[in-house]
Amino acid sequence: MSAFTKPLEMNEPRFLTLLGNLMSESKYLQNSPSQGLVPQEDLACKHILELLKPFMKENGGVLEVEKVNFVEGRGNLIIRYPGTHPTEVCSFVGSHMDVVPADPTGWSRDPFTLVQEGDMLYGRGTTDCLGHVALLTDLMIQLAEQKPAMKRSIVVVFIANEENGSFPGVGVDQLAKEGYMDSLKHGPLFWIDAADCQPCIGTAGNCQWRLKTTGKLFHSGLPHKGINSIELAMDGVAYIQKQFYKDFPRHEKEEEYGFVTQSNFKPTQISCTPGSLNQLPPECVVQGDARITPFYDCKQVVAKVNSYVAELNADPTLLHDPETHGPDSKYCLPDEVVEGKEGGRKGSFEMKWIGSGENGVACKLDSKGYHAILEATEAVLGSVKPYSIGGSLPLIRDLQNEGFDVQISGYGISSRYHADNEAADLKMLRNATKIISTVISIMER
Repeated sequence: MSAFTKPLEMNEPRFLTLLGNLMSESKYLQNSPSQGLVPQEDLACKHILELLKPFMKENGGVLEVEKVNFVEGRGNLIIRYPGTHPTEVCSFVGSHMDVVPADPTGWSRDPFTLVQEGDMLYGRGTTDCLGHVALLTDLMIQLAEQKPAMKRSIVVVFIANEENGSFPGVGVDQLAKEGYMDSLKHGPLFWIDAADCQPCIGTAGNCQWRLKTTGKLFHSGLPHKGINSIELAMDGVAYIQKQFYKDFPRHEKEEEYGFVTQSNFKPTQISCTPGSLNQLPPECVVQGDARITPFYDCKQVVAKVNSYVAELNADPTLLHDPETHGPDSKYCLPDEVVEGKEGGRKGSFEMKWIGSGENGVACKLDSKGYHAILEATEAVLGSVKPYSIGGSLPLIRDLQNEGFDVQISGYGISSRYHADNEAADLKMLRNATKIISTVISIMER
């Protein structure tokens, strides 16, 4: 059975109207609790539901629509076009109704208003991810209008709280936990929140860390009597990196999946105790992340890095390198008496992990869903080039571990994600409607 004789075409006026309405709420969809920005996804739900209303089953239509709130004002939407076989499904999940913050001072346009210039659509959320929300809403309405007879149910899930994981239990994690998504295990689940119109077959995991080094404050003219916490941090991080790359080298499957970068451990921020330029600072804090390809486990990485830190705390003289810092820079002062400690004063390390971390995803390459997105993309664009990225997409690995056949695609512009003057290309979004409707047809065969 084929769902359509040819790919669907976007209803452009309807798409642009809905996207404009969503953009008008985007100021209140910003997600950064540390900045006092808690999104109200119900504002986006309101516009989507208004458009879907004539096509809902309770109003004589065919769509089954359910709004699910676990937190007041922060809704998720489940939209189902029912098929004839209740156990067969094809779902499109992950398009989210929250956005990252936008500082208008860095924009040349109002970030919270849809601005169209030719085929370019500017505004916060156009690429990530309100453009996808409007696109999939239009597609479901087209199904409701045309009423094709299909064996598979087509399900779209719009989620809350994708951009910030500080407060779990709001979005797709809770939907899965409470069973709202169980039926989606009976077919491929396409996560629509990537970019550039090509299938994404791999993402990296992410562990964030904070390393504090403690030395001894002293006059910088007498370096042999102090412990320089900055140098201690520099050498400590270098030691950890050296050990990390021995234990987590480039994995053979990274070539198969097309990962440009291997797993990596790196600092991204540094700070130290404020003081004078002629003082050795007593404390330094380095923060960063580890990006882990999906062929390694974040728990294994955390355990290994903790073991490296334990080695350094046991003997910080492992780092002593007179050729780099000179013979008078030391990390152990054996002649200094410290109550309760043998061997004098030593520099020390304290490693803390920020959050629980999350593993990356390697999509199943033998999946019917994967072959469908390959075929559909090539049919519409003329070529297909699956790729993997060192960035992370939250929540997906948990779904994969729970038995969902997760495939990843998206139709924004990767270079505009989270950027000032964020934009989407209407040509790419038009093609997205064709690709997704072709996927549906292929899965019906």
